[in-house]
Amino acid sequence: MTTVTIGNARIPYRVHGSGPTLVLVHGAGPGSGMWDYLLDRFTGRTLILPDLSGSDAAEDDGAPLTIETLAEQVIAVIEDVDAGPVDLVGFSLGASVVAAAAALRPDLVRRLIPINGLATSDDEYVQQIMTTWLTLAGNAEGFGRYGTLTAYSRSHMNEIGHDSVEQSHGFMSPTEGQLRHLDLLLRIDLRELLPKIEARTLVIGCTHDQTLPVENHRELHAGIPGAEYTELDSGHVVLAERTDEFVKVIQDFLDRP
Repeated sequence: MTTVTIGNARIPYRVHGSGPTLVLVHGAGPGSGMWDYLLDRFTGRTLILPDLSGSDAAEDDGAPLTIETLAEQVIAVIEDVDAGPVDLVGFSLGASVVAAAAALRPDLVRRLIPINGLATSDDEYVQQIMTTWLTLAGNAEGFGRYGTLTAYSRSHMNEIGHDSVEQSHGFMSPTEGQLRHLDLLLRIDLRELLPKIEARTLVIGCTHDQTLPVENHRELHAGIPGAEYTELDSGHVVLAERTDEFVKVIQDFLDRP
């Protein structure tokens, strides 16, 4: 693992494989490990996996996060590996981060794929769900269960069964960093940045997203000039619910001339 220092933060990142560079940016939670089970699905590429502020592996002063701060960390990692222009993928909170990074440094991004993200937190549902989640910070089990409840669609939970659903509660825990991620999800506003994106863009949304509802994905798409849009029949964590379809949509877009 390599570390880059930007401002008051030390941001670690991992490198896997070889070929055209694909940067995978995590959402709210412990960090880049969310992508690990998909790494062998992107063979023939150099995969860069940063752990941004708020993740378990990153170090900083603990100040409230901004989208611009996290975007600058992604930019610093791309510059550190001297790999631009790269293909840039971000999930959930990471979708908003990669959109901001592409707007701030269009020279570094070839293709952009934001997944289940937000253009703005100006959605009362999002305000209520994140605030409720934050109020559970003193109850680790309740915090994890609430995260699972909104992460998956009802059909997926019934498909994988009780034991598997119970095992998923531990992914989100009320660490200081993960609470900072949720706090940031209350304060996102990319509306002035999105028109500055120049990269060829595919926005991926999910019809049954209960964490950041699909109307938000469609709004993000509408704000990016010339962006394409694909909507999958899934809950928020589409990586787990529709893995094969999800990977194919990304691969097809990145491989297109």
